[in-house]
This record gives sequence, structure tokens and C-alpha cells, in this order.
Amino acid sequence: MTLQLVIEMIIASVLAAGIYTIIGIAPGTDETAVLAPVTLALVLLGVSPMVVLAFFVSAVVTLNLTDAVPVAVAGTPGGVMASPMVPYGLTLKEAGQSVVGIRKMASGAAIGTIVAVPISLALAGLLAPLSEVITKYSAPVFFIGAIFLALVSKNKILSLLAILPFSLLIEGMRYLYWGVGAVPETKTITISFFLGITIGPMIFSMISLLNKEHREKLPKQEKREIVIANAEKQKGFPNPFKVLTKQESWATLGTSIAGCFTFFMSPVGMTVLFGEAVVSRVKDPIKKAKIALASMEGLAHSTYLAGLLIPLIALGVPLSPVAIGPANPLFNAPPVFTLEKNMHHLLTMSEFTIATIVGSVVGLGLTYYVIMKYSQQICRFVFKFIPHEAILGLFIALVMMLSYMDGGFINMMGVLLVAIVSGALSRLGINFGVLFMTLYAAPWIVTTLF
Repeated sequence: MTLQLVIEMIIASVLAAGIYTIIGIAPGTDETAVLAPVTLALVLLGVSPMVVLAFFVSAVVTLNLTDAVPVAVAGTPGGVMASPMVPYGLTLKEAGQSVVGIRKMASGAAIGTIVAVPISLALAGLLAPLSEVITKYSAPVFFIGAIFLALVSKNKILSLLAILPFSLLIEGMRYLYWGVGAVPETKTITISFFLGITIGPMIFSMISLLNKEHREKLPKQEKREIVIANAEKQKGFPNPFKVLTKQESWATLGTSIAGCFTFFMSPVGMTVLFGEAVVSRVKDPIKKAKIALASMEGLAHSTYLAGLLIPLIALGVPLSPVAIGPANPLFNAPPVFTLEKNMHHLLTMSEFTIATIVGSVVGLGLTYYVIMKYSQQICRFVFKFIPHEAILGLFIALVMMLSYMDGGFINMMGVLLVAIVSGALSRLGINFGVLFMTLYAAPWIVTTLF
């Protein structure tokens, strides 16, 4: 490793922090849809794996921290991970304590990141001996994973029923491509279909608007006004343990540690489960909201980082919702990465550690300081000058471009089909993790069960 590589990692981490600060504050952005396409583009451009990893870690830390800001300021989640925090953010907002909410969440995020990095690296080292066995049986493991995620989701029966038909759709598309000569039989389209799943809800919502009857049934609302209150200025670099009370700090530490050991579970699900458990006996609504926001934010960060680092370092296959979702290009991005040769095989433990530390330190250091001092100015700028639709349009266009590069015009239509189907299934309440796991298990399911 050279000094130039370290400088490149730092620059990439700074860029990720800057880009995803803006994206994270924009309301309603999906983590997978905004992280995966950019990461895939960097991998396909031939950027060094350590630089890509540092960029991704910084982006994750930044995105999960900043998407909580609209929760406190406007009662709107910046992303999916922030959704469980909305009721508590509104409680503080109505009490005139939006700024307090931002600082509690930012401090919880800082503690979650500080806890997650060393514990995840340690767990990855302990699980590393299992990598060869899991890789050998990765296809049936993905199938079992799909069933497991279906059973722990809210709509169990629907999720289970979707596995076989969706696997037939994926394999049918692949055989169609081979049959018409769109791609050689030695090439298996995977990453394009993965991107199609990520943009599924957006595509389905957009296409639904073309239905006149559906459009007329949609609720009509007046122009929404968002009031952003002024806040006192923060001096110096704030210490997260001083911003939080002892009870809030211990609750955040506890949930953050628990999140590392449940890396294979849904980050949103774990945020709700542990977050609600921590505050279940707290009666005062203001105190309850503060503890919940800090502990949920810490848990979200730790679960997300553990879900990325442990499968990537220890296993080499994406066996967590985070790994198979937004972090998927780090595992599988043909022709650069495949399940047989990806970052797991290319980087040493020390290189993983350095890239992770650089990304997390730069992302957390910059974003935490900026959010604590300038969150309201940033919110005001984003809400006023950056349309949410423009961000979504940008990422959909990027997905279409990558799909064309992967398999031509027919693949663009195939990705659109996958997006519509996955969007419809998501609307029915089927877990995205089930669809991602099924995508990887599809060849084994079709050849084994049919």
C-alpha cells in the first residue's frame, strides 16, 4: 500500500461524505437505489478495491446520519432506515426541540459507528474459517436465506409464494437473452436484475400514475409548508457522550452492540425491535423520544456496518440484507467482481481494516461536525433547491445506462420488467431481501426443483 492509495481513499471518502450529505437529507431516498448504482459504476471503472470500500463505508455512515435530519426538522424520513424514528422526531418537533433531536440522533450515530467497526472486524475474523464451506454451498444457502427472510417478514405467506415464480422470471429472462444471442452463454446477467429490483418501487409508482382511475383515487393535497426553526450555534467539535445523558449513552451502546450480532437480519426490523424494547418502560414522552432517537440511530449504523463488513471480510458472499442490497456491487459486479473473485479474495485483513477506518473516520468526522453545526442551513438549501424527483431521475437513468452496458437494449427492457414485477411485489408487502436472495438462488432453484 502506497501513500498515493491512502490519499485516494481519503479523497474518495470526502467526496462520498459531500455527495451523500445532500442525498441523505432529500426526503424519501432509498438507500439501495442511491448507493448501489454509484458503487457499481466505480467498480466497473476500475477504481482500486480499497478506494471503493472507503468510499462505500463513508457513504453509508454519511447517508444513515443525514437521512435522520429531516425526521427532526420536518417530520419526514430522509430514507427507509429513518422511517421508524419519525414518530419520536415529531414528538420533539411539536415540543419545539427539533435541534435537540438532531443532536441526539447524530450522537447516537457516532457511537454506533465507533462500536460497529471494531466489533464487526473482530466477528469477521472469527467467522473467516467458515468462508470456504459457505461459498461451496452458496446457492442452497441463498435459497434457505430467502425462506428465512420470508418467515420473519410481516407477509409470510405472500413472501414464500413469490420465491418460485420470481426465480422462474429471472431464469426465463436469462435463457431468453442466450436464445436470441443478446449475450453469450458464458455470461450470466445478475447485476442488472439486481438494479432493477432496487428501483422497482419507484418505477411501479411512476407507471401507476399512467392509470387514470388510479390517478383519480390518489389523495389531493395542497402545497406543503415546512417550517425550519432557528437554532443556537454549536461551538467546537461536540463529544457525543456529553451530548447524550448516561441513560441515553448506555441505551445506545447496548443497541449498537446488539446490532453487530444481528447483521444477518433486516436493519430496519432490528431498529424497530430493539429501539422499541429500550424505551418500552419510559413514561415521559419527551425523555422517551430522546432515548429512542439516539439508540435507534446507533443501532441503525451498527447493523448496517456489520451487515456490510462481516459477510464481505469473512465469507465473500452477500449473506445479509445490507450485503445483498446496497453493498452487492462489492461482491458481484461482472466482469470485475464475481462471487468466486471479489474484495474478499483480493484484499487482506489489514487492507480491509485500513479502508474501513479511513472511510468511517472521514465520513463520521466530516458529517457529524457539519450536521451538528449546519443541519438547518443544509435542510433549507436541499428542501428549497434540490427536487426529490431530480435525484430519483438521476439514479433511474444511471441504472438504465448500466443495464444497456450489461446486455444491450433488450436488457433495458428486461430490467424494466423486473423493476415492475419487484415493485408490484414490494407494494404487496414482500420483503426486498427475499427477492435479492431469490435472484442469486434462481439457477439452483430452477435446475433442482423443476
